[in-house]
Amino acid sequence: MDRFDLTILDRLQEDGRATNVELAEAVGLSPSPCLRRVRDLERQGVIRQYVALLDPHELGLGVSVFAQVRLERQAEDLLDAFEAAVRDRPEVVECYLMTGDHDYLLRIVVPDLEAYRSFILDHLTKAPGVANIRSGFALKQVKYSTALPLGHLSE
Repeated sequence: MDRFDLTILDRLQEDGRATNVELAEAVGLSPSPCLRRVRDLERQGVIRQYVALLDPHELGLGVSVFAQVRLERQAEDLLDAFEAAVRDRPEVVECYLMTGDHDYLLRIVVPDLEAYRSFILDHLTKAPGVANIRSGFALKQVKYSTALPLGHLSE
């Protein structure tokens, strides 16, 4: 991956709707080679997809909760079943298998506390193998970024 590819990736992380001509200008290439590089990055899986980032508050989704979940045991079939259950829930926007005291860390986005209570009682506590749930409510989002740091690739 050379400096052109890195510049393409940086620019697309800033604006996924940039036209090929805009991208080519930013990178310092003509449009054809730039498009070829973008297509190669897509084919390689470096660029997975293009999305629109929505403002949760504008959509009435003002409550962001981090839930630490501990399972009854860490058997592969139980982990798989829990992960499948979590994948089916749109309220869960992120889920990580963790080390430490809890098995999973979930980020859950809902409109209000009642919606969170319903999610916990109707879904999360009924997910396979759940032994314990600890919730922490985000009071303020200090930083949010979907852009990955790419500096280490140019060194």
